[in-house]
Amino acid sequence: MADNTTTVTPEKEVPHAVEWWRVALPFAVTIIIALLPAPQGLAQHAWYYFAIFSGVIAALVVEPLPNPAIGIIGVTLVAVLSGSVLFSPAEVAKPGFKVASEAIKWALSGFASSTVWLVGGAFMFALGYAKTGLGRRIALLLVRALGKNTLMLGYATTITDTILAPFTPSNTARSAGTIFPVVVNLPPLYDSKPNDPSARKIGGYVMWTTFAASCVTSSLFMTACAPNFLAIEFIKKIVHVEITYRQWMMATLPWALPLLLALPLLVYVFYPPEIKRSAEVPAWASGELAKMGTISTKEIILAVLVLMAIVLWVFGGDYVDAATAAFIVISLMLIFRVITWNDMARHHSAWTTIVLLATLVTMADGLAKAGFIKWFAEFVAANVGGFSPTSVVLVLVAVYFFAHYMFASLTAHTSAMMPIMLAVGIGIPGVPADKLALALAMTTGIMGVITPYATGAALPYYNSGYLPPAHFWRLGGIFGLIFLAALLLIGVPLLMAR
Repeated sequence: MADNTTTVTPEKEVPHAVEWWRVALPFAVTIIIALLPAPQGLAQHAWYYFAIFSGVIAALVVEPLPNPAIGIIGVTLVAVLSGSVLFSPAEVAKPGFKVASEAIKWALSGFASSTVWLVGGAFMFALGYAKTGLGRRIALLLVRALGKNTLMLGYATTITDTILAPFTPSNTARSAGTIFPVVVNLPPLYDSKPNDPSARKIGGYVMWTTFAASCVTSSLFMTACAPNFLAIEFIKKIVHVEITYRQWMMATLPWALPLLLALPLLVYVFYPPEIKRSAEVPAWASGELAKMGTISTKEIILAVLVLMAIVLWVFGGDYVDAATAAFIVISLMLIFRVITWNDMARHHSAWTTIVLLATLVTMADGLAKAGFIKWFAEFVAANVGGFSPTSVVLVLVAVYFFAHYMFASLTAHTSAMMPIMLAVGIGIPGVPADKLALALAMTTGIMGVITPYATGAALPYYNSGYLPPAHFWRLGGIFGLIFLAALLLIGVPLLMAR
């Protein structure tokens, strides 16, 4: 059993021969799609962009190169070819329009996203937890209380997110900024190491359970995810329906609460930890806490600063952006020497994640810029006529959910797709606008589980070293289907029956 001080281990780049098919597959996907005729109504340049986007996604799954490198290559390729894949011929022909200038603005736009820097801030919080020992102390306290049973640790992290969710309107701030820095300290206590076969001992189970729980709570509570408010605002303006907190809870409780209660057990089945029980661990944790002694001054400072961040995230939304709140706390961490700039500069995982998320946000934004998203929504609208009202709602919710594979932000998805889906639905006779609107709004949180770029909260867990890319994508698919099934088979029918 490990007894050394926990550190945040950077992602390893182990030299190895890359199998030829990992290199060939992304190129094959891109070329095959590009050679197919563009669907009716879709501009050729948008189809070419979709081909490149699909190739990038394929590369993220099979990983011929580290994912940040894939993101940079994808953005660079589009920027170079922007005149024929990103911008329409009409845009290019406009007087004064400079393709090269506009392309580089687009290529760098992801680095202006506040979510990207909030996620980066979460890694710096984790660094502070590791350096001061506060993360290890909290992890040892959890293990001492619940460490005999791995399943109970899963419930402990799930309950923690559930307690914070109603008061934290940023799921990234909650899961990535507050909970991840603590849970990343749990696996090493069981000798489960990142980027190592031992990651499956317990690390993979704890990381996936914690992340997936944040997606469920983001749908369960209206106040647990900022895009929920955006969806409600669109609903108010487009279909003139006011959704109250009570209405939201009455709609989400029947399907999201059972799903949340079952989640640690579901992960236990689909991604089982190798360590199921460890009766001696709580006693060992007590001994380790005794060795650590009383809480240090820097641990106290960090605890106060983290509480400050939580207060700002919960109550300061009208005055300070979540990312700005993180920067304030990180600045104070530097001032009080909780961490140093050299610590931050060497924190490989943080900068890797920032580059990866920024490039993926940019790539996803390109789908809208090229016109693919608009065409996709119009295509759906043209093919749902003739269905019963309940069937229309079910189809639109499913389409809305799976469309998130094309987005790197819940907010961007809500902004781009919610107005279109509402307009499609209310244009079909017999479809109840209020119930369709609420069904779509409840989808926001749970669709964050499907990819490592689906929500800002995902990237720290994805880059933790405990969830290999192929495993993350597979689990995202499995739990995405489980979450959607709960909504479609329980939530929507009950909603429509009222």
